[in-house]
Amino acid sequence: MAKIETPRPIRGTQDMLGDMADRFAHVVETFERVRKLYGFKRIEVPVFEQTAVFSRSLGETTDVVSKEMYTFEDRGGDSVTLRPEFTAGIARAYITEGWQQYAPLKVATHGPLFRYERPQKGRYRQFHQLDAEIIGAAEPLADAELLIFADQLLKELGISEGVTLTLNTLGDYESRELWRSALVAHFEGHKDALSEDSQERLHRNPLRILDSKDPRDQAIVADAPDIDAYLTDDARAFFEKVTDGLKAAGVAWTRNARLVRGLDYYRHTAFEFVTDRLGAQGTVLGGGRYDGLIETLGGPVTPAVGWAAGIERLGMLLETAQSAALDVVIAVENDAVLDQAISGLTALRRAGLAADIVATGSPRKRFDKAAKMGARTLVSAGVGDGRPMLNIRSENPDTIAKLDKLLRPAFR
Repeated sequence: MAKIETPRPIRGTQDMLGDMADRFAHVVETFERVRKLYGFKRIEVPVFEQTAVFSRSLGETTDVVSKEMYTFEDRGGDSVTLRPEFTAGIARAYITEGWQQYAPLKVATHGPLFRYERPQKGRYRQFHQLDAEIIGAAEPLADAELLIFADQLLKELGISEGVTLTLNTLGDYESRELWRSALVAHFEGHKDALSEDSQERLHRNPLRILDSKDPRDQAIVADAPDIDAYLTDDARAFFEKVTDGLKAAGVAWTRNARLVRGLDYYRHTAFEFVTDRLGAQGTVLGGGRYDGLIETLGGPVTPAVGWAAGIERLGMLLETAQSAALDVVIAVENDAVLDQAISGLTALRRAGLAADIVATGSPRKRFDKAAKMGARTLVSAGVGDGRPMLNIRSENPDTIAKLDKLLRPAFR
């Protein structure tokens, strides 16, 4: 009989067990706990949407839309895309589900996203993100609150050391348009020296040239005008209120006047939390204000701001895996008391204790196996003088008393 070949995992995906799975779970659990402290409601949106949701919001000419999206035609002939990011789907839901009635709406979610790009450290084709948004709030306080939320999340994960909040303003619409015109004029004067990618972006998306890593662009970008010269009084005041909020909360930040968002619907605040601990992929959390996005999807004029963070990248920054330790393990050293042990195990779990049982293999080796499981307390269950017997091993007398009270009824 021919050997059956096992299908290989798709490049850019990962299976998780043990250390990475523990890191992943710890990031998600911490996010869920912190988002509740800030009053963010948990939402879910579909993993796939009509392609127009992303092509309209991200822009037909962006790399994500033109090169990286997983798009296919379903059996009904509709063009469908696996979500490459969260914000567009959340914006679509805000319109179609009538969530405007709850504005300002603070929402958070997490889950898988999909982009066809070259896999590298901390970057996958199926990856996972945390996401937080405030929709319907035009005030700079919303921007500050999201940044304070993100800062606390990183601190509670224990990874804030060596991570820096970099901040910029893109101004209001008038500021941005004035700056855009100045950038086009500057880059036009050096067009022949720009890289091919930057020449293509010159009129389509000139702000993206400021992101270029191509050495041919670096000197030209260094001399490009900053937005500060083009900020209106209102835009300047908005940015000051954001930074005042950060100061009041004790959140440190640095200015990065080259930090941009290329799409036209981005306004005012743009930010990234960056680190040098992940090699080239230095951003661990980023976002900004996108006051024009919901309009591009056919909704009303709606201010909004949000951020996203890669779960895998955050997990890589953790010092150690945060595995969930068991409170109790019961080693069944005589099969005659298996039923009693199962009854006792159930009582422990119903009392809110994380518990497991070792009841297979050689009875003589079960206790040693249980001892290797890292539980806080070990219980051996056997037979003595013809009767069920319990031995609870803990250095804490209160723990022994508590477990004896829970387990004893099952071993009478």
